[in-house]
This record gives sequence, C-alpha cells and structure tokens, in this order.
Amino acid sequence: MNNHTGHSHVGHGGARPGGLSVSENGYTLELDSTLFAVGVQPVGFRVIGPDGHAVTEFVPEHEKELHFIAVRRDTSGFQHVHPVRDEKGAWSTELALDAGDWRFFADIHPAGHDGAMTLGIDAAVAGLYDPRPLPDAARTAQIDEYTVTLDGTLLPGEASELTLTVSRNGRPVTDLQPYLAAYGHLVALRVGDLGYLHVHPDGEPGDGATAPGPEITFMAVAPSAGTYRLYLDFQHDDVVRTAEFTVHTTETTPHPDAASQGPSEHSGHIHH
Repeated sequence: MNNHTGHSHVGHGGARPGGLSVSENGYTLELDSTLFAVGVQPVGFRVIGPDGHAVTEFVPEHEKELHFIAVRRDTSGFQHVHPVRDEKGAWSTELALDAGDWRFFADIHPAGHDGAMTLGIDAAVAGLYDPRPLPDAARTAQIDEYTVTLDGTLLPGEASELTLTVSRNGRPVTDLQPYLAAYGHLVALRVGDLGYLHVHPDGEPGDGATAPGPEITFMAVAPSAGTYRLYLDFQHDDVVRTAEFTVHTTETTPHPDAASQGPSEHSGHIHH
C-alpha cells in the first residue's frame, strides 16, 4: 500500500456528520422549489449568507466551488453533480428523480468563512413511491465490467483505513484518471438520518507517491455505531462510475490497560 502524503477530512469536523441541518454558521440552503415531478428535472437553489443575501464567492474545494449530492431517503438514486452559478449566486443543475422523499446536500466553503460545511435539505418527488430495501452488506460491488472490492472496517469514533480496489474484467485497473483532484471520491451516509461524511483519499495525483490504481485508500471515522452507505466515484476511460456498499461499524477492542489510561486519546478527529 502506498505511503500517501495528502490530507483527508471527514465530514469537515472529525466524527461529526454534516448535512443534518439546512442552516449552519449563518448560512442557509434554499431551493427554488422543494416539490418535483418524476424524471430529469431542473433544480435551482441558493446559499444565503449571514447578511441575508445569496453568496457569490466560494473557496474551491477539490476543483469545485460547490459539490451537490442527491439521494433518496431509502439511500437509492445517489447522484453527485456540479451545478453552475450565475453572478447573483443562483445555482442550477439537473437531477434524475424517482418518486419519493429525497435529501439534497450542498458541500461548500463560503469565502470569508473559516472552513467548509455541508448543508442538507429535504425535497419531495410526486408519484407512486416504491421504497427499496437496504442492500445487504457486501465487500464487492459490480458496475458494468468493473469490480470494486472494499477492505477495512468502519469504526465508531475512531479513524480507520478503507481501501477500495478497482478491477476490470478481472484485471487490476492501474490507469485511473484524476477526478476532482483525486483518483476517487467517497461519500458516506449514515442509514436512518443520512448524516453525511465527505471523505477524500490520502494522496493526490502527481504527488510522486500516489499510484493511479488499482487501490484507492481513504481515512474515515464513523460518528456513531450503525449502518452506513458508501458511494465511490471513480473515473476510467473518460467515464465516471459509482460503486455502492452497505457497511456496518465494528466495535473496537479496548486495550487491556484502557481503564488505567482514562479517556481515550481518540476524539473523532483524523490524526495526520
């Protein structure tokens, strides 16, 4: 496994999930409409700042001013898109929507604010709702001729390493293309409330240490015990594909002398 030197962050706040609130630090996510029809639909929104006006200046994070994530409440229909913004702060994009209840996330770093944050808002799509059961936990995901294998365990309140290995027709993929300044982009959502963890891999393309596959390594920390959905975006042959996993957290085994040491040094933050 490569000795990566890049940074990683989880939920922009250690183990605290993002996206559970429509407003944070004085910034609010506002949709032009929270009601949609089935199909490919235009979606418009703004980020309102503490001054009551739409924010027009953002610090780019991973090549984009804003990352927009949509997922149905049953964790199906995941989409990661990059809307366009006009000079007045109005954003627009398109989403492919099925009937049901949806959650939209905006991952942002407003200029002048001291860090990034994730805002979340509910939306409803009219029609006959056919909720899907949660997929079983599995270590492999198949997308067309690609197989992605997950190694590692997700630990509550403690950083752990997750490695995703990409193969195509049984052969390791060693020429992954950079996507958003990385070879992979991982989003984790907590099943039940869709608490949002936005994780990035260790290392980055061109740093002299990070190989373009087949392994993509992330540091992640679950904010609590439970079940999570992982969505890995990766690019190969100029196409971005998404591998999905269901994972359960694994309780850590306490050290024999844990009682004498007092509280654990782990506080949900990534240690670099």
